[in-house]
Amino acid sequence: MTISYKWLSDYLPTGPAGLPVALSAERLSQILTSIGLEVEAVHEYEELKGGLRGLVIGEVLETSPHPNADKLKLTRVAVGSDTLRIVCGAPNVAAGQKVIVAPVGATIYPISSEPVTMKLAKIRGEESQGMICAEDEIGLGTSHNGIMILPQEVKAGTPASEYFQSYSDTIFEIGLTPNRMDAMSHWGVTRDVCAYLSHHDKKAVRPKLPDTNSFKAPKGKTPLKITVENKTACPRYSGICIDNIKVAESPKWLQHLLKAIGLRTINNIVDITNFIQHETGQPLHAFDADKIRGNQVIVRNLQEGTPFTTLDEKERKLSAEDLMICDAEGGMCIGGVFGGIESGVTEQTTRIFLESACFDPVTIRRTSFRHGLRTDAATRFEKGTDISATVNVLKRAALLILEICGGTLSSDIYDIYPEPQPKKEIALKYHYLKKLSGKNYHPDAVKSILQALGFEVEKDTIDSLLISVPYHKPDISLQADVVEEILRIDGLDNVEIPTSIKITPSIDENIESELIKEKIVSFLTGSGHHEILTNSITNKAYYTEEELSTVVKMKNSLSAELNIMRPDMLETGLEIVVRNLNRKNDNLRLFEFGKTYSINKKGKFEEPDHLCLYLTGNQQTAGWKQPGIKYDFFALKGLVEKGLQLCGLTGLQFDELKDTNFQYGLELKSGATSLGKLGAVHKDLLARFDIKQPVFYADLNWTAILKAALKYKTQFAPISRFPAVQRDIAMIVAEELPYQSVEAAIRKLNLKKLQAVQLFDIFVSDKLGAGKKSLAINITFLDEEKTLTDGEIDGWMKKIMQSLERDLQVEIRK
Repeated sequence: MTISYKWLSDYLPTGPAGLPVALSAERLSQILTSIGLEVEAVHEYEELKGGLRGLVIGEVLETSPHPNADKLKLTRVAVGSDTLRIVCGAPNVAAGQKVIVAPVGATIYPISSEPVTMKLAKIRGEESQGMICAEDEIGLGTSHNGIMILPQEVKAGTPASEYFQSYSDTIFEIGLTPNRMDAMSHWGVTRDVCAYLSHHDKKAVRPKLPDTNSFKAPKGKTPLKITVENKTACPRYSGICIDNIKVAESPKWLQHLLKAIGLRTINNIVDITNFIQHETGQPLHAFDADKIRGNQVIVRNLQEGTPFTTLDEKERKLSAEDLMICDAEGGMCIGGVFGGIESGVTEQTTRIFLESACFDPVTIRRTSFRHGLRTDAATRFEKGTDISATVNVLKRAALLILEICGGTLSSDIYDIYPEPQPKKEIALKYHYLKKLSGKNYHPDAVKSILQALGFEVEKDTIDSLLISVPYHKPDISLQADVVEEILRIDGLDNVEIPTSIKITPSIDENIESELIKEKIVSFLTGSGHHEILTNSITNKAYYTEEELSTVVKMKNSLSAELNIMRPDMLETGLEIVVRNLNRKNDNLRLFEFGKTYSINKKGKFEEPDHLCLYLTGNQQTAGWKQPGIKYDFFALKGLVEKGLQLCGLTGLQFDELKDTNFQYGLELKSGATSLGKLGAVHKDLLARFDIKQPVFYADLNWTAILKAALKYKTQFAPISRFPAVQRDIAMIVAEELPYQSVEAAIRKLNLKKLQAVQLFDIFVSDKLGAGKKSLAINITFLDEEKTLTDGEIDGWMKKIMQSLERDLQVEIRK
């Protein structure tokens, strides 16, 4: 937000006895920052670079030929009480002329070259004490045909800056927070400054704003028919017709103010709408009334894909969500964003329809981003404008147009406001103000600050205030918002720091889940894994139409590549993998805690927690002592099992995984509950990311794991005094039979003394027969109360072998 010091000074208040309140630019800068309008930069603006400082009006007393140059002349120029000898090469210099002189020491700023500081010089042997200037040499124009000649009535010795009154100003660049739409204008900033002065100087001061009492429109005259079809996107629409105007160049004062804040002047009508927007914060739009077909203005939406050419001469395809200002035949303006080329004001315009409306912020923001039109009007409407101000601002603008452009009011004010918005009311309790601000405020000070900001006191009790919120502060809805208003006007620096602070020791409750997470993080980082954090917003192009049917879509996406909340952690993790691989970081051990997002069949949002692991490259690099070992599926499976053991989860099931994102893999279960999936990422998916080496990925349902782990109770027991007994079984099985089935069949027997089952060998050979393989397992038995006998162990082993032969049709090797 850019604020002009001179412009703002026009509204600075009068204090007691009608005396103006004078603020230096330095103090104003301090006040603005104190009240939350942080001044990020201050710079000086000059209409003419250098402001013509040091230059003076002179009178040419006499001229004579230069003795050593045919095209040069010697002149004597009076500049007040002094007379200067100046060598001049201009063909039009003559005695009696009033000219602009740059004496020795003055600096000139030519339009097309670098600044030059005048020095005492000798030109072809003759001394020159300065320079008689052409208009392009001092920035007053582009002509270089000769020196600039001024009217005879100008007094010699007058400073050039005084005669030309070159405009200069101090410009403040304010870093506004998104909620401060009320400060996006010179009026709004003045309101805050006055509230600060009233509170700190203990003298009630109010902004000196232009009045509209002289406004008088012809009652009941309505040459146009105004219709608002979309009342949600346009809750209030106001306007007025003005005839017999003359479109021309704006007066200098208006040009100066607009140029100072970086705006380009166009013509008096457009300049006035820009001026009013930056004065009041209310955007306006002027239509050429003769181009409004059918004498109708309709606020509505057009069909999807309707072409519309904007003022920048670009044709845009409209969305059905774009709010349009139309006439009887089509669109004239993208409401609140940008005008159309066919209805704009030109030099031939003599009749206008001036619009002042309030639009829905969400609608305007979507349209603005959709078409890439980040206009000043859109940035104000998308933050919310003062719905109560449309008519007053319209009157202010109409009076200014009549003053500058001439013309007459040809209609009554149109004001379509079908559902007037009530003011929000907030009960502010003094004890809450003390608790949140840390300061005891006198009730009179609180009321004074709030009333200066536009709040109204509806009810005043001993311990609270019931206040109504002004329409120009749509962001205020809570007690805390009101406290913030009081604090920023009073100043955070004025909150006293107590000599002692009382605190209550915190008590950690329900921290078990965090302890479990910390344990897993320590395990993974301790074994060389790096934690990553990926973006929860991702690209819908990664997913199939079926997957997209349940995703959470962004209503206001910042780009086409970031438009949905991720339904899966894999793709965002692969983005990190490929980024590292492209930088020759080929051996990766990564993990991430994060959420996925989806909509269930009942239409409710779900966002479960996940723990994801990514392994690729070498697990162990080659060295002189050992060969290199690449990561494989079993390294991932072992890592998952060890991590879950730390959570107290053992005896887990691994079922075959059917997931198109995996080349192969397993689903991890605890009973009927799925705890996640792990496996090798499918080659087709890796190819989409241009990854040329295998990636092994585990996606664990952290919510389900925590729920299971919290049921686990840690128990301690002494080491058994009795020895464990181990037995081996070798068997020939069908090649497609997974080991998991073998272990499940053994555990199904529920042998109480069975402690562990472990696969230690797999052997495949043609000697075993086609489609056969050999598995060798180790079985451990232990009794905590006595030494096991051979008879007991042989009985259990017999049951195990019979079960395997019966249920899995294995052949026991004896």
